[in-house]
Amino acid sequence: MTPLKDRPGFDKARSDLTELFARRVGQGRAPGCYYAVFDATGPLFGEGFGAATLGGAVPDGQTRFRIASCTKSFTVAALLILRDAGKLVLDTPITAYVPELRGTLPAGAPAVPTVRMLMAMAGGLPTDDPWADRQESLTGAAFRAVIERGVRFTTVPGTRFEYSNLGYALLGQVVEHVSGQSFPDFVAEALLGPLGLEMTTFDYTAVPQGNMATGYRPRGGAWLALPFSGPGAFSSIGGVISTGDDLSRWAQWLCEAFRDDSPERGPLSAASRREMQAVHCPIAPEREEALLFKGYGFGLMAQTDARHGLKVHHSGGYPGFSSHMRWHPETGIGVVGFENATYSGATLPVTAALDRLLELGDARPTAPKPPKPPETVRDLGAKVAALVAGWEDAAAEAICLENVAMDRPYDERAADLAALLARAGTPDPARAEIRPADGQMFGQFEVRVPCTTGLIVATVLLGPPEPARIQTLQFRIAPPTEA
Repeated sequence: MTPLKDRPGFDKARSDLTELFARRVGQGRAPGCYYAVFDATGPLFGEGFGAATLGGAVPDGQTRFRIASCTKSFTVAALLILRDAGKLVLDTPITAYVPELRGTLPAGAPAVPTVRMLMAMAGGLPTDDPWADRQESLTGAAFRAVIERGVRFTTVPGTRFEYSNLGYALLGQVVEHVSGQSFPDFVAEALLGPLGLEMTTFDYTAVPQGNMATGYRPRGGAWLALPFSGPGAFSSIGGVISTGDDLSRWAQWLCEAFRDDSPERGPLSAASRREMQAVHCPIAPEREEALLFKGYGFGLMAQTDARHGLKVHHSGGYPGFSSHMRWHPETGIGVVGFENATYSGATLPVTAALDRLLELGDARPTAPKPPKPPETVRDLGAKVAALVAGWEDAAAEAICLENVAMDRPYDERAADLAALLARAGTPDPARAEIRPADGQMFGQFEVRVPCTTGLIVATVLLGPPEPARIQTLQFRIAPPTEA
């Protein structure tokens, strides 16, 4: 197969990628970004834009970024190394390693997820961004205390996809239990060292001064620098810190598992790497995606379309950072990218970049009627509607998890809400309506509060701990077509 750099139109495509990523900084999506491209021959090139730290240097291939949930591929690779060594059976219930977890759903016959189910995001636990992103530094004892107090299950384990960081935190405990080492130490010894990923770490304090990108979030038209969290019980969900050079080598190593002519390169066999990239939990494609099939593998997403066939990818979002890695196994072409702003959407330019490079050479069933809101949702919905009518910090604190105020202070949220009310008029919380935001009422819903001249919509996402509390709370005015 012709190497990417030798294909007609390569120089123009590379120029297009430069414009694509430079535009992200120019549009204020992030203070800085970096992307890197590889093909079957290995890493090809990379380029940075903006600033790794405001007032500092442009990011380069050795600038460290949080890769956030792209870490999950490292977590799974560690588990499969233990499995292949005969030390772990994937169908073992997770309670064999974390006995504090109690089975739940269905009532009367509570089920417990297995290691395999959690790897495939089918463990029955609820979606938990952004709550989990604030838990990285928890000690093992504190983590187990959270589990022992009880966590919510939204579906019977093994029956459907729901993205769970908590599930991957549990998997980190499995690695530690089976290996007898801390999770970061085992990953470093079993994966980072053998693959020569010398610039990849879990500890930001180990990064040479000036080489670590600073993470930011927008505030009042400026960028607010965010503190780093250190390794802990949640490092297995998103704790890896890496560079464009290292992450492109990691992604290329995963991608080459599909090549018949590629020599076997440990520490994980090509067969096990392909297993990571096979769909283990299907996900129904959205109509606008134009996909033939998609689903979650083990620590990676896989999707198939009619034009290009299989693509494998994973995104990452953390306070201060966004990342994405994506590749096309048939050609061996891939792109990784980072941005140093909270959940800024690095997925978008990386996806567009891979599609641009691949140009070189080259009736859904009606959804079931959602259930009525359960009592917990009705109660929280009424309290959210009351907040719309009159914000009080104490009332917000009573229904929100700790990350809500950390992610955006209450005074900022109150000011945003006041600006919306100035446009929408006087709210009528007694007429508020609760609707499922995901069609299933699995912990995500909208509270729609009519006002004299508009409709304010509060989007709510619950966190895993019991009793149910809010981890995401956002307000907007519904457009006339939606109202």
